[in-house]
Amino acid sequence: MYNINLKTDNSKGLEYIEIENASFLTSAKIYTSLGASLQELTLNGKPLITSLDPLPYSDTYASSILFPFANRIDNGSYTFEDKNFEFPINEKGNNNALHGLVFNKTFKVVNQFTNENQASVTLEYIEKNESAGFPYTYTIQLEYVLTATSLDLNVTIKNTDSKTFPFTLGWHPYFESANLFGSTLSFSSDKQLVLNDRCITTGTKEVSGTNHFEIKDKYLDDCFLLNHNDITFNTPEYSFLMSSSSKESFLQIYTPPKKTHVAIEPTTGVSNSFNNNMGLQTLKPNETYQLNWNIKLQ
Repeated sequence: MYNINLKTDNSKGLEYIEIENASFLTSAKIYTSLGASLQELTLNGKPLITSLDPLPYSDTYASSILFPFANRIDNGSYTFEDKNFEFPINEKGNNNALHGLVFNKTFKVVNQFTNENQASVTLEYIEKNESAGFPYTYTIQLEYVLTATSLDLNVTIKNTDSKTFPFTLGWHPYFESANLFGSTLSFSSDKQLVLNDRCITTGTKEVSGTNHFEIKDKYLDDCFLLNHNDITFNTPEYSFLMSSSSKESFLQIYTPPKKTHVAIEPTTGVSNSFNNNMGLQTLKPNETYQLNWNIKLQ
C-alpha cells in the first residue's frame, strides 16, 4: 500500500511530502517550498533522483518546474504585443533572467489519492499579483503520480488574467548514475542550438548520432530539437524512457559539478524563446494548458 506523509527535513528546515510503498521499494520526496520540486525518486529499488548536496538548490534548480519560461531570456527583456517587459536578472554573471518565476514558490496540496497500485499528489500555486516582467496572474497545478516503475508529472496552467500571456515550460531533473562515463542517452534529433558565450541562442546546427549519445566526462550544457518526444537514459544500474505530450519538444542536457549526475531536461522552448519565438506559445484569459511528462523504467 502507498502512504503519503508530510515531513520536515531538519537539515534544511523545509517541509516535504513523502510518497512511499515499502513493498515495491518505491518512493518520492516533493519539497513544497522549493516550487513543489521532486528532490528524490526511487522506482523499484533503483534510485533515479538523489540529493545534489553540497550544491545548493539556488544554483542547480534541481527538478524545478520552469515557468513562465524555461532556460534564459537575454538581458531579461522581451517584447510582447508591442510592449516591452523586463524580468529580474537572476543569472548575474551573464545578465540573463533564468528559469522562470515558480522554482522558489510555495505550493499547497490540493488533492491526494492512494490505492494498491499507485499514489498521486496534486499541488497548486496561485499567483494573484503581477510580477516584474510578467504582469499576469495564473494558477499552476502539478500532479505527481507514482507507481512501482513509473512517474507521471502532469502540469496544468490556467491564465486567470484578463490579458493573453506568452510562455514556455520546462522541467529540470537530475539523474544519478554510478558510472556516468558509461551511461548513454538515446533520442532523435538532427539539430542542436548554437549558443553564444552567455548561453543565448544564436542559431542551429546539424547533428547526428543522437541515437547513441555518450556522456563520458564531457561538460554539457546543450540543447537539441527533438524529432519525437521519447528519450532513453541507459546506466549500468537502470534504464528509463522519458516521454512528453508536448507538440514541440526540446532536450537540454547539462552536467553539473557533481559528476555522478546529469540533468535531462524536457522543455517546450529554448534559451531566449521570448525573443526568438522557438517553441513560444500564448495562453488566452481563462484558458488552460496541460502537459504530461512520464518516466518509465525499462
